[in-house]
Amino acid sequence: MSFEPLGLNAVLNRALADAGYTAPTEVQTRAIPPALEGRDLMVSSSTGSGKTASFVLPALTRVLAAREDASKKRDRGVTYGPRVLVLTPTRELAMQVAKAAVDYGRHVPGLRVATVVGGVPYGAQLKALRGPLDILIATPGRLIDHLGSGKAVLSNIEMLVLDEADRMLDMGFIEDIQHIAESTPAERQTVMYSATFQGFVGRLAEQLLRNPQRIDISSHTEAHADIEQRLHWADDLTHKNALLDHILTERSVEQAVVFTSTQRDADWLADRLADMGHHVASLHGGHPQGRRTPCCRACATSS
Repeated sequence: MSFEPLGLNAVLNRALADAGYTAPTEVQTRAIPPALEGRDLMVSSSTGSGKTASFVLPALTRVLAAREDASKKRDRGVTYGPRVLVLTPTRELAMQVAKAAVDYGRHVPGLRVATVVGGVPYGAQLKALRGPLDILIATPGRLIDHLGSGKAVLSNIEMLVLDEADRMLDMGFIEDIQHIAESTPAERQTVMYSATFQGFVGRLAEQLLRNPQRIDISSHTEAHADIEQRLHWADDLTHKNALLDHILTERSVEQAVVFTSTQRDADWLADRLADMGHHVASLHGGHPQGRRTPCCRACATSS
């Protein structure tokens, strides 16, 4: 099927066509219609299933509806704070969601998207939070900081999205999430994505969601037929390095990610592989945030 039967605004269908998407995935087909109706959702869907679009598109629909309503009322007043709040466990996922919002909302007039994440200077985030804002994507810890200082206004939230809720709870964010949710209107729509809804995640869903619709696309333990796992035994460090060199020089290996146990090992290995002629770079928490975070349009918030 195409995206048209899902009931999306024409400008969103146009953006999807521009991006080369012709048919929705299963999670999009099942989650978008009830999300557009304002239903609370509990969604289990694996990475790569298109889950980000399944909540970003309904979020953009809310933004468009607000634009149309203001136009009919000829209301030029400023609504402070975002209409949509997306919470993610990591900075990297927040940036991905922000990029999706910018891409799918490319034809939404004056769309304002901001990210509030750790490891980034406060100045640009404070500037984004002060102005009119449509969609805010945040990690819980940094958003709590801005709430505590009074800089983040969540009183106009219409839609709250918890992306990878199980990971956020594993990282100890449950109290932060509860506090953030309490700072939003009780009548908001809440959409929750998680690999599992057992234990603490399920209890959090009971607290935050009202009569939610359950959508289960696939188990997070689903086997992927296109992934091959191999184990190589090494006698010592010299043997391990020789095995790695052999693997990286195979013609079938065009790109690779190599994990090390320490930052020092990562830098040492990067230097050694570079000396062998590989195009290589190390990446770890000891590097400045600017080096670790790629630039993207989503970073240029509400400019």
